[in-house]
Amino acid sequence: MEKIKANIIISGGGTGGHIFPAISIAQALQQISPDIKILFVGAKGKIEEKKVPEAGFEIKLIDIRGFERKISFETIKNIFRLFVSYFKCRKIIKQFKPDVVVGVGGYASGPLVYAAVKKGIPALIQEQNSYPGITNKILSKSVDKICVAYDQTERFFPAEKIVVTGNPVRKDLTQMSVTKEEVHNFFGFEEDKKVILSLGGSGGAKSINESIKQKINTISQANIYFIWQTGKTYYEEYNNAVIESGAKNIKVYDFISRMDLAFKAADLVISRAGAGTISELGCLAKATILVPSPNVAEDHQTKNATALVNKNAAILISDKDANEKLVDEALRLISNQDKLNELSTNIFNEKLSDSDVKIAEEVLKLIKKQN
Repeated sequence: MEKIKANIIISGGGTGGHIFPAISIAQALQQISPDIKILFVGAKGKIEEKKVPEAGFEIKLIDIRGFERKISFETIKNIFRLFVSYFKCRKIIKQFKPDVVVGVGGYASGPLVYAAVKKGIPALIQEQNSYPGITNKILSKSVDKICVAYDQTERFFPAEKIVVTGNPVRKDLTQMSVTKEEVHNFFGFEEDKKVILSLGGSGGAKSINESIKQKINTISQANIYFIWQTGKTYYEEYNNAVIESGAKNIKVYDFISRMDLAFKAADLVISRAGAGTISELGCLAKATILVPSPNVAEDHQTKNATALVNKNAAILISDKDANEKLVDEALRLISNQDKLNELSTNIFNEKLSDSDVKIAEEVLKLIKKQN
């Protein structure tokens, strides 16, 4: 595809699962055509406020938040914020003059994309989950193109607008070239043992953390290493619990700065079932136990996980069963190399490669269509 000079707004965020794919799309656009100018629009106080500038892109912030599922004073304030954000988005669009806008989900995506389509600007949305959120369902009626990660989304979106692209993943993970020696030095491993990696996201996953805490003594007796990313909120409590237990094979972190090393180390991953994380695990061919968060819209994490379980590509343990089953299942699985290999192969086969480039090309097609 020839180089194109254009202005593009990418909107959305709120979580790493939204903003990391958005950054990947932006990078793919500029690799295809360096003359493209990109502006992000995100939510004030969310992860994009830090991560987008770190990636070298400009961002405008709007004061918008998610809606509670009950009527309260905060809900009324959020409705007011939504109207204010919509008019700020109109102003941003007027100043930046985008040729196309891209919505990646998250709080800021709705008002920006809606403001753009009302002005007749071509728009594309990316839906990461197997079950879409309410914002993308509403926007799907008026946008030009919908890039999805899963088949069978015609139940929710106009079929003629759908392109199956998969979810973009961070290049620093998929292009990693780290050695076992680097892994051992970073984590302080003294022996070559199998490794379980537990992830709870930057905020932590309480049910996963509590399940592990209850089984610290059991884990300490297993002939493995256990990397435990607790999230900042829970770090002190659980790190102290490990110190008090005397366990030497459990490595506790509030945040892992080198996820490339963590994934390289892991023979088995315990994780929530966010779409972005699942895509990364697929690209890295990691055997995985998924514990879907129950605190997400439309219970979409359970639907994401179920889509893999139906292909024998992951193990699902419900949030309410985690205390009773999670650690025991992980320790059984880590000693079953045939099952680890099967899960690894199947989750890798479910991945879609070069998703960032595919989405970027769909964006550029919308620009060419206008010329």
